[in-house]
Amino acid sequence: MTDRVTALDLPNIDPEQIRPIDSSLLAADGDPGHPPRILLLYGSLRERSYSRLAAEEAARLLQYFGAETRIFSPEGLPLPDGAPVDHPKVAELRDLAQWSEGMVWVSPERHGAMTGIMKAQIDWLPLSLGAVRPTQGKTLAVMEVSGGSQSFNAVNQMRILGRWMRMVTIPNQSSVPKAFAEFDEAGRMKPSPYYNRIVDVMEELVKFTFMVRGRSSYLVDRYSERVESAEALSKRVNQRSI
Repeated sequence: MTDRVTALDLPNIDPEQIRPIDSSLLAADGDPGHPPRILLLYGSLRERSYSRLAAEEAARLLQYFGAETRIFSPEGLPLPDGAPVDHPKVAELRDLAQWSEGMVWVSPERHGAMTGIMKAQIDWLPLSLGAVRPTQGKTLAVMEVSGGSQSFNAVNQMRILGRWMRMVTIPNQSSVPKAFAEFDEAGRMKPSPYYNRIVDVMEELVKFTFMVRGRSSYLVDRYSERVESAEALSKRVNQRSI
């Protein structure tokens, strides 16, 4: 999904209240200048997947706010360690992770937790690929849908994973209860406070992505890793001099 979305494509938006993002107030001096690149992951394979529908709704909002989006389909993704890393779906996911500057994770809540499908996608994202860390310093927004009353188990779990993946998880989040009642037959989300919260989350994600992406290398620069790198360099130099 890369086409630019306008307010006309968002029928449940109040055009008087939604505002474009002013990147000049947020971007670093070294900002790359292109639209923020956001990858969206969802955690269900159902034909009418509410996590997918929520991800698609989020992508439209992200595009309105000036972002470029990609939605990864988990269909055909093998279980972690169940296939080599050059498996086409694994390679696709990892390439998208490297392309992205921020992510949205949307999971159903099943048995009080995120789905295995959601976790499998995250587990295929390594902390490092050689010298490249495909998630470190990138922004993250977490969302969940459920079939019953509102819950935050899945978003709380994904926050823990985001921290483990060294991502900058934004403060806001979305939880949509009784998701079957929140989408119309065409798969568009109905107007509600839950929809408004998704608007809030996507607006905040784009703002944080502008703030972080040109500064991420400095933000994630760590003393412990500098020490480790210095020790490794010292060992290589000493080995060569023997």
